[in-house]
Amino acid sequence: MNQPTTIDNPQENPSAYADLRAGTPLLWCNPARTDIPATVQAAGELHISLADVEAAQARFRRFAPLLPALFPELAETAGVIESPLLAAPAMQEGLGLAPVQGRLWVKADHSLPVAGSIKARGGIHEVLEFAESLALRHGLIGPASDGPEDYLALARPAARELFERYQVAVGSTGNLGLSIGVMASALGFRAAVHMSSDAKEWKKARLRNRGVEVVEHAGDYEEAVAAGRRQAQQDEFTYFVDDERSLSLLLGYSAAALHLREQLAAQDIRVDATHPLFVYLPCGVGGAPAGIAFGLRQLFGPHVHCFFAEPTQSPCFLVQMMADSGNPSVYDVGLSNRTEADGLAVPRASELAAAVMRPLLSGVFTVADDTLFAHLALAWRMQGLRIEPSAAAGFSGPRMLCESAAGRGYLARHQLQAVMPQATHLVWTTGGLFVPQAEYQGFLDKAATLGA
Repeated sequence: MNQPTTIDNPQENPSAYADLRAGTPLLWCNPARTDIPATVQAAGELHISLADVEAAQARFRRFAPLLPALFPELAETAGVIESPLLAAPAMQEGLGLAPVQGRLWVKADHSLPVAGSIKARGGIHEVLEFAESLALRHGLIGPASDGPEDYLALARPAARELFERYQVAVGSTGNLGLSIGVMASALGFRAAVHMSSDAKEWKKARLRNRGVEVVEHAGDYEEAVAAGRRQAQQDEFTYFVDDERSLSLLLGYSAAALHLREQLAAQDIRVDATHPLFVYLPCGVGGAPAGIAFGLRQLFGPHVHCFFAEPTQSPCFLVQMMADSGNPSVYDVGLSNRTEADGLAVPRASELAAAVMRPLLSGVFTVADDTLFAHLALAWRMQGLRIEPSAAAGFSGPRMLCESAAGRGYLARHQLQAVMPQATHLVWTTGGLFVPQAEYQGFLDKAATLGA
C-alpha cells in the first residue's frame, strides 16, 4: 500500500498548486534540475548511463535483418523503425510562436511503423529483449560478442516452437498494448493485453485481428496494470511488461535520442549554449518521455530542456514531481483522471521514471482537452499531420514557456532570453498512424464544434 503523501508546500508555490487542483492549465518548472547529467541512480542500487542507451540501440540493430521478414513495411528502411524530423513553419505561425522565440520542429512519432505510436520504441524493445534472452538461453543464437549473428533464425520453426510456450502480457490504455501485442504475436508468442475502461474500441479490434487476447477491465489504467501483473505472477510462462517499473521499456525509448542527434545534424541544427533545444513530450505514466529525455540529457547536457505535457485532469507526473514523498495519484488532489487523450489517462506516475527525471527534467505543463482538439485540427490544417488527441499535447509548450510568468522565470534563471531567436522547439507527436478515418473525422468534428 502507498504511504500517505502530501504535495509540496502550497505556500511556496500557491499559484501552481491552486491551478493544479482547479484543473487550470499551468507550467511548473523543476527546482531540482541540474546542469550535469552524470550517471543516474534510478532506484536503489540501479544505475543507468549513456552506455545503456547505446546498448538498446545496438539491440534494435541486431534485430533489423529479422524485422522486414515479420513486417514487410520495414523493407524500405532495412528493418529500422524510425520517424522523420519535420520543419513546421506553418504550424508555428498558426500557434502564434514568433520567429524571435525560435523555430518549431516536429518529431513525427505519430507515423512510426508497426505500432503507429511512440510505444513502438519501448514496447518493441522489451519484447525483442525477452525474445533474445530466450533464444540465447536455448542456443538458437550465440552471444553478440562472438560476432554477427543470424537473427533470421528467430523467424524459423524452432524459434516459434519455443516462443509459443510463453505468453507476453501488458496492461495498457491502448498504444503500449498495440506495440507489445503486435510484436509478440509476430514472433510467435501468445499475447495478452489488459485494457482499461478508457481504451478505444478500434485499438481493441486491431489487437484481436492480430490474434492478441484482449482482457477488458472496468477500472482505470492502474487497475488494468495491477490485474495483469497479478495474473502473470501465477504463471511462470507469462512475461509481464510492467509499464510502471520497466527499465527495458525506458531504455528502448531512450535510443530515440541517438537517431535524433543524427537528424538534427543532417538539418544543420546546432545544440549548444547559444542554440538551446526545447523538447515537449506528451506524458502518461512517464516511461516513454522519461526515456527520451534521459537519452537527450546524456547527449546534450544542459543545452537541452525537456518538458512533459499532461491533460489538466490527468497530470500524474506533475503530481509526483510536486510531492514531498510517496507516490500520490491525481485522485489525491481532487482530479478526475478523465480525458479524451486516452494514452495519457493515468492516475499515478512511474516511480522509476520520476526518479530518473528528478535531476534532469525542466518542467511539466498541463493542457485542457479543448486545446488538444484545437491543436489536432491545426496540425492537420497547417502541416497535414494526422495525429490523435494525446499526440497534440506538446504544441502548447513553446508559447507557455516563452510567454507565461513561470516560463519567463525559467528562461531568466538559465540565462536563455538573449539566445531564444536561435532556439529550436521540438514537439514530439506520439500516436495517430492507425486511427480509423471515421474516428479521426470525429476528432476534427469535435474541434469544429469548439470553434477550432
